[in-house]
Amino acid sequence: MLLHSVLLLMAWADMGQWMMPTEKMLDSNQIPNPVVYTSLIKNFFNCGRKEDGHKIYKEMVHRSCSPDLMLLNTYMDCTFKAGETEKGRALFEEIKAQGFKPDVRSYSILIHILVKAGFANETDKLFYDTKEQGHLLDTRAYNTVMDGFCKSGKVNKACQLMEEMKTEGLQPSVVTYGSVIDGLAKIDRLDEAYMLFEEAKSRCIDLNVVIYSSLIDGFGKVGRIDEAFLIKEELMQKGLALNIYTWNCLLDALVKAEEINEDLVCFQSMKDLKCTPNQVTYSIMIYGLCRVRKFNKAFVFWQEMQKQGLKPYKITYTNMISGLAKTGNVVEATGLFERFKASGGIPDSASYNAMIEGLSNVNKAMDAYALFEETRLKGFQIHTMLFF
Repeated sequence: MLLHSVLLLMAWADMGQWMMPTEKMLDSNQIPNPVVYTSLIKNFFNCGRKEDGHKIYKEMVHRSCSPDLMLLNTYMDCTFKAGETEKGRALFEEIKAQGFKPDVRSYSILIHILVKAGFANETDKLFYDTKEQGHLLDTRAYNTVMDGFCKSGKVNKACQLMEEMKTEGLQPSVVTYGSVIDGLAKIDRLDEAYMLFEEAKSRCIDLNVVIYSSLIDGFGKVGRIDEAFLIKEELMQKGLALNIYTWNCLLDALVKAEEINEDLVCFQSMKDLKCTPNQVTYSIMIYGLCRVRKFNKAFVFWQEMQKQGLKPYKITYTNMISGLAKTGNVVEATGLFERFKASGGIPDSASYNAMIEGLSNVNKAMDAYALFEETRLKGFQIHTMLFF
């Protein structure tokens, strides 16, 4: 009978008429119980109809149907997933106000809410308060707190928590390793990150492309190119496909090392493997080519980017304007400069400097002076003033 009631209510709810079957149940003295309301609330939130989910809860309270702990936990979890952080926190307090003792699921949900909202210190206290009350937190709760620590720069705390987790008999998951490895890699503690990477493999953890990318990015940023590419090869041997983020990490590492020829080879490999370049990819390539003064090649990438319908970043405009101006292509540089402004872009001092220098070099002193006056009004510092 209960299952029939839930199915009936959900069928009507899908048509936006949940009140009709509810009223019929009330007329026949079949008061919907918390299980029915829990199912309705959860399903409304899952299909993006959170306002109806809130209405269901209010209707339940109005009908003097007391919620149970499962319903309140579910409602709290739903509000969190819908981005209603304060509502979720209020529901945790309501659990206590209703006379219930929050269970491990209640605390796990609240911990998740606080971490995602950036309340690292509050999360830390709640986590240990929960343990002191005798609750055995699960791997998901540990993972949530560790991820919060890593994202707020408290990587040492995350590492300590990982060891604590092991001593309590909980096995770190791929999520655990992913959070801590990424946290360590981002603060250049790459040897420690790599040790964890090897530990995860020894435990037969099925590492994903995100974890490989964290290490590739970390090694690439500090110039350890060979190690970054070794990890990339291992990733491919495992049968995983590099995503656009991974490729961009490799390209950026090569640019910073001024290995532009290798960068071009890497870019072609990416395309051969059917990974489509994005805005970041083209920006990296244009910056790298301009950095080694291969401006004509950079312009080829600029044109390709335009054909793909990708909108350049401000720094990409600056690099390209500078490159064209320095190679004497002042007409193209001027056109690009004006298009950038017409699209709502605000050129920086580097763009103005490049344009003034380029115009000066081709004896367009009046145009250069006009730009100088424009920059003076904007308060920019101009380095090229020899044409006066």
